[in-house]
Amino acid sequence: MLRASKGQQGKAPPAPSYMLGVDVGSTVMRCHVYDKEATVQGSSTKKVEVLYPQPGWVEFDHEVLWTRFVDVIKEAVQDARLQMNQISGLGIATQRATFITWNKKTGKPFHNFISWQDLRAAELVKSWNRSFLLMVLHIVFTVLHFLTQKDRYLSASLLTFTTQHVSLRLAWVLQNISEVRQAAKEDNCCFGTVDTWLLYKLTKGAAYATDFSNASSTGFFEPSKLEWSRILSKFFSIPLSVFPPVKDTSYNFGSVDPEIFGVPVPITALAADQQAAMFGECCFDLGDIKLTMGTGTFWDVNTGTKVHASRAGLYPLIGWKIGEEIAYLAEGNASDTGTAIKWAQELDFFANADETSKMAQSLDNSEGVCFVPSFSVNDPYACASFMGLKPSTTKNHLIRAVLESIAFRNQQLYDTIVREVHIPLTYIRADGGVSNNDFIMQFTSDLIQKELNKPVVTEMSCLGAAFLAGLAAGFWTDKEQLKKLRRTAVVFEPQKKSRKYDLALDNWVKAVQRSLCWYEPTSH
Repeated sequence: MLRASKGQQGKAPPAPSYMLGVDVGSTVMRCHVYDKEATVQGSSTKKVEVLYPQPGWVEFDHEVLWTRFVDVIKEAVQDARLQMNQISGLGIATQRATFITWNKKTGKPFHNFISWQDLRAAELVKSWNRSFLLMVLHIVFTVLHFLTQKDRYLSASLLTFTTQHVSLRLAWVLQNISEVRQAAKEDNCCFGTVDTWLLYKLTKGAAYATDFSNASSTGFFEPSKLEWSRILSKFFSIPLSVFPPVKDTSYNFGSVDPEIFGVPVPITALAADQQAAMFGECCFDLGDIKLTMGTGTFWDVNTGTKVHASRAGLYPLIGWKIGEEIAYLAEGNASDTGTAIKWAQELDFFANADETSKMAQSLDNSEGVCFVPSFSVNDPYACASFMGLKPSTTKNHLIRAVLESIAFRNQQLYDTIVREVHIPLTYIRADGGVSNNDFIMQFTSDLIQKELNKPVVTEMSCLGAAFLAGLAAGFWTDKEQLKKLRRTAVVFEPQKKSRKYDLALDNWVKAVQRSLCWYEPTSH
């Protein structure tokens, strides 16, 4: 904190005039300080430490996460040369479907955060997806959809579970951790995604809530009814009492306890990271598309006031709820994007990720080498692999194959959106760390034959959280004002016809098929 000069001593402190946006991702946590023009005035970044206590288990230490969260905010404000009393509000965007449970009376967690990438419930997922009960439910909801033509019954008739959903990982916790099971029976158990835990800690237990975007990302929330799922509650014997109240995304959740930052900073937005990125990209209108490439790849399309009922894997989400306004999204995702590039870096294929674009561009093609990025996918028994290796294969061929795999997956997800979402699509705005890779951006543009618009600042989850917080705090007036603040850095236009890559894409699809069901599940 800066000391006032002699001429300033005795004067009132400057009026609050900045917003904080924090993004707690799967690998990185960052905080940006924004002024009225949405220009970054100060920043701080911390690594998110991932724990792997057993094969397939992915966790985060809750105390380490909390300590780094506080530090990243303090350091960003210090970097901006500001005082905490100049902060008008705090918006928090967080990784989705990562959760923790804790004792309602003592506030003590029962276990570490269980990541959305965690596979401990893989056997439960497989068992439930093959169960007679789920088959019966599919039939019942198919009949109800036929009789009523309501989309929510169509969605239920196609229900399948994945390890990314909270439902079966939470069921696993209740089955395997007796403390949690007992606390749930006694109505002494709190469940929270990362946003809920941070809100609880920031207010020292005074506030316990989540928002609609985070709730809808758990797979345990009915977006059409705006409530926690009673059906899944009965399905998995998970009492609804463990779940937090759900509030608007842009909302006054309370203030940070003054002991933490010295002043009671208002907490005025909670948002799931992809929905925050969508808001930061100003994808406010029907048909707007956002492509985020970070740890994973996420394609989101704004479906307006209608919940999307998917037939091919697009997931219906709540983008945000602000008063009477509610925006729905349809999302397709791939788990391994930044993780694949980071893995290659850890094998010393290159020193800096910035090198990879030039390495790939140095070749006309990968000479038939294909990479399947399957470190963490909906099929936990698939394997990551290189195929088509030859004596002439070089490091550059391998890197190009890794980057091509990301673009090929982009094409698949975009094609699914075009096929499924029967609304006029507008523009595509891209963000996330991997969007800085020109090879992937241009290759994707060529494959889908569409323009990709990249903003000046690619950390859109931070900006979206700040935008949402700023609206609740009165820092910004409305979404029209926010649209004027977004700045484009570059637009990637198609340079080659997509058919040029047909053979490479066909080979990659064959490689993916041969990598599925590689591992036999082990019984315990």
